Amino acid sequence: MDRSVITHWFKGLQDEICQGLEQLDEVGKFQEDAWERPGGGGGRTRILEGKHIEKGGVNFSAVEGKLPLNIAKSLELDEADFFATGVSIVLHPSSPMLPIIHMNVRYFETGENTWWFGGGIDLTPHYVDKEDAKYFHNMLKTTCDKHDPDFYPEYKTWADDYFYIKHRKETRGIGGIFFDKLGLPSKDKNSSFEFTKDVGKSFLPIYTQIFKRNFEKPYSKKEKEWQMIRRGRYVEFNLVWDRGTKFGLETDGRTESILMSLPKEVNWLYNHIPAVGSEESKTQALLVKGINWV
Repeated sequence: MDRSVITHWFKGLQDEICQGLEQLDEVGKFQEDAWERPGGGGGRTRILEGKHIEKGGVNFSAVEGKLPLNIAKSLELDEADFFATGVSIVLHPSSPMLPIIHMNVRYFETGENTWWFGGGIDLTPHYVDKEDAKYFHNMLKTTCDKHDPDFYPEYKTWADDYFYIKHRKETRGIGGIFFDKLGLPSKDKNSSFEFTKDVGKSFLPIYTQIFKRNFEKPYSKKEKEWQMIRRGRYVEFNLVWDRGTKFGLETDGRTESILMSLPKEVNWLYNHIPAVGSEESKTQALLVKGINWV
């Protein structure tokens, strides 16, 4: 399978998701920045600032060039040319009753015969709703089970471990699935691509359902304050631990596109501890690894 086929499909996924999110938001329209990377390739960054989605980014990129030595070592590869393409999404809603959601699906190749797929979806509620969490994980399990019954438990555990804020000793949210180096050692590209496609296609129906369940729920200043604190945790993970952020910056990617994942407004309160028995403390107690949501 030629890389152009994969690249074309990712572009179509970006288009499809942007159209769906505009319908959900009712007001906002995506603004596009087309950009070129000095070392090779480029992308389309699309940002929406609307009624329900305070800041949403849906990025497509296809970049190539020399793989920096430090990145090559981290990937256990020799220094070589690389090609990477994919779609990355982060939505920060206006309402604290709606969760932050992130998805990334990607393809990477280097050298003549080394390639793999990666990606995943994870959910970061400001307030954990157990029914939403069960729905979210069951939808991901259904997607995984179409391809391999071992995928969901493996990739769910991987997400728990990956989206973990080590310096806080808490998870970023309720996890989801995370996978990398699918197809390595390089074997059946078609089956790896089909799974990656199904993960990508699952994003819009999953978020649409969660959105419709929650976007009209009332909230007060207290919930907004907690939302700002929870956003702070999101920022901490992305800037300190996220490998995608580091890869983009260290391969001379477009800074504005890489940092589109950050919210417009955020807050850090010194030593903030939720009141015992509060809804905030109940969410805090669920920010741990290993919860079986299905």
